[in-house]
Amino acid sequence: MTDEKIRDVIMIGAGPSALAAAVYTTREDIDTVLYEKGAIGGLAAITDMVDNYPGFPDGIEGMTLAAQLEKQAERFGAHIEFGEISAIRDEGDIKVVTVDGVEQKAKTVLIATGSDWKKIGVPGEAEYYGRGVHYCATCDGAFYRDKRLVVIGGGNSALQEAIFLTRFTTHIDLLVRSTIKASEVLQHDLDRYVEQGKITVHLDTNTDEIVATDGKITSVKATKAGVPTVFETDGVFVFVGLKPNTQFIAGSGIELDELGLIKTDSRMQTNVPGIFASGDVRSGATTQIASAVGEGATAALSIREYLDEQSRA
Repeated sequence: MTDEKIRDVIMIGAGPSALAAAVYTTREDIDTVLYEKGAIGGLAAITDMVDNYPGFPDGIEGMTLAAQLEKQAERFGAHIEFGEISAIRDEGDIKVVTVDGVEQKAKTVLIATGSDWKKIGVPGEAEYYGRGVHYCATCDGAFYRDKRLVVIGGGNSALQEAIFLTRFTTHIDLLVRSTIKASEVLQHDLDRYVEQGKITVHLDTNTDEIVATDGKITSVKATKAGVPTVFETDGVFVFVGLKPNTQFIAGSGIELDELGLIKTDSRMQTNVPGIFASGDVRSGATTQIASAVGEGATAALSIREYLDEQSRA
């Protein structure tokens, strides 16, 4: 089944990057529709408090920020609809996106589906997300000034984030399931913090449960070298990787990096003309709301230029 209407742009996802892009496109009368399969605002909408987004000196609740971005995009005429994308196809001047089994057509497409943090899948992780369990040190580390933390992971991101968190915390227990797999440079950096007593590394340690009392994280139950162990903590940061939301682009010809993130140039253009990507789904993204919004603006300007060039062709 095909909807014969041809939009100027279909945006896949309705997180901060796509919503920012929609503000730019719709203000210039570019016919724009956004398709979202989950929560409008993406991961920002389910973040308890955003403390590092410019313009909010006291911070802002993630849900409130998402609602304001949505309202602004709709003010200029963006159409936001719920639907799941299963495929995208390039037909030259026209791009075809399959939404809930129906083919929708557009002259351009912006992919801004973001990424999901990989989970460790233990009791307490989902229940206390944003309320003691976190996946972004830059976003949430400052809430744990003079507190004790558990960091879970042994790759590059885990070591980078653990080292960053030392500027706030009194002590970090780094729980590593097997051995540290980070680069030698990062391991060398980590050694300095271990020697200073700021980080204690626990190898061969499996996390079993995140425990809370009266709604506040108090400890992590783990098994260290086969022995049950409890780590007291005020919060938990999990860094075991990102899973980009790119499953639907299989067979589309869009180029991905080794992590499955979409490759673009500095103008957010993919290797397929007329298809753009921005935000956390893009290779090289910083996984910050502010930069995702900036990339959305850049993508929108590139889309406008592409449409202008096509109209002159």
